[in-house]
Amino acid sequence: MNIALFIVIAYIIVLYGISWYSTKLSKGGGITGYLLAGRGFPAGIVAVMVAGLAVGGASTIGVAENAYKVGISAGWYNAAWAAGALVVGLFVAGKYRELEVSTIPELFERYFDTSGRVIAVVGQLVIQIVITSLQYVAGGAILAALLPSIFTFTTGMLTSAVVFIGITLIGGYWAAGLSNVVNVIVIYFGIILGVILSLKDVGGFSGLELSLPTGGQWFAPFAGVGLAVVIANFIVMITQAHSTQAVVQISFAAKDAKQARNGYILAALIIFPIGFLSAILGIVAAAKFPGITPALALPQAIMSLNPWAAGLVLAGLWAADVSTAVGLLLGSSTLVVEDIWKRFIQPDIPEKQQLLLSRVVVLVISLITYFLAISVLGIIKTLLIGLTLTTSYTLILLFVIFAPQFCKRGSAFWTILTGIIYLAMWQFIPAIRVVAHPIYLAWPVALATFFAVYFIDPRPAKTYTKGA
Repeated sequence: MNIALFIVIAYIIVLYGISWYSTKLSKGGGITGYLLAGRGFPAGIVAVMVAGLAVGGASTIGVAENAYKVGISAGWYNAAWAAGALVVGLFVAGKYRELEVSTIPELFERYFDTSGRVIAVVGQLVIQIVITSLQYVAGGAILAALLPSIFTFTTGMLTSAVVFIGITLIGGYWAAGLSNVVNVIVIYFGIILGVILSLKDVGGFSGLELSLPTGGQWFAPFAGVGLAVVIANFIVMITQAHSTQAVVQISFAAKDAKQARNGYILAALIIFPIGFLSAILGIVAAAKFPGITPALALPQAIMSLNPWAAGLVLAGLWAADVSTAVGLLLGSSTLVVEDIWKRFIQPDIPEKQQLLLSRVVVLVISLITYFLAISVLGIIKTLLIGLTLTTSYTLILLFVIFAPQFCKRGSAFWTILTGIIYLAMWQFIPAIRVVAHPIYLAWPVALATFFAVYFIDPRPAKTYTKGA
């Protein structure tokens, strides 16, 4: 009997069972029930949704990939994500819930104009498609290492996509929430078990140090990645946590402002340790398997354990991908249905057709992200560059909430457009890369644009009163 295959199949069956059960919770809720869980998430479900979204391929496979090259400092990526969840919980999650919206672009049109909504949709879809594609990369690496006689890297990505899509299509947002309760438990159990057994296999930390290639800064807290990059990680993750649709949509789905706030704070505590645990597994792989493809570092370290332990640990890693991808697919579907189709194509679309359309969008985006995933190299690097685009969104949202007097009608459109142009220039014009990470210039560019619009545009932003 192939033990690892048995464990993976059992895990998939459990997830599909949860998805079918979740249809009862969203029954009668229509499109709001499918895309926002009827706005009924308690704090605990908010927490596992945020944690499940955060702890995906980048936070496990990606961190291990980075740690394979630079050491324990790679773990600060998750600490940065935890900081983002904490800041959102303390300051804005409750305010987001009180706005009673479904998407960030909807909010932008409410306060600014239609052009702000359109460009916001474009940018948000780009961000989420990039992040989703990375979950396929990590999922393919896990399954190829777990079951090399059955999966190649490519077929592993395809299988991951099929599971992600199935769970999303069946149960919607309640399925994502309940699945993440299981996913977070499996992730923690799997990774902690992997760390304990991997360290035991190399003789503990002392044995690990003796086995590592010389000259590396394996256990230096910052030197491996570099302090400038660590700081950039914190800026990026705090920024994106305020304004990525898939992250913010969780607060929209909370029962009330208190549940939203408490959920994000609890999520920060859940997220923080995973990065350093994954980094340890990457370092173990560097000691035991020098010269392999870095993306396979963590799966290879786990596969050296006994079959039952390996199956459980890698199921936990795969759970991280499932938890992230489902939330992202639903976030992207919400953007297309609410901000494109209902707003510009068919405003009076019946609710049954909305549900069908949402599922079709999930399928289409899944195909796009799958083909993009085939060409992705370097999980963390790709993700952090993509998330830099959220700077413009976060800046606008913060001004809407805390200083609306500075908002003008064109603020959203021009600030986001400038952010897109800047990031494209960073990618294709190396001469402008005068800092360690694009985020260091993204904030000054966004602020300069925002205040230029403030002084040039004579039209004040629209005011909105709840219930108006």
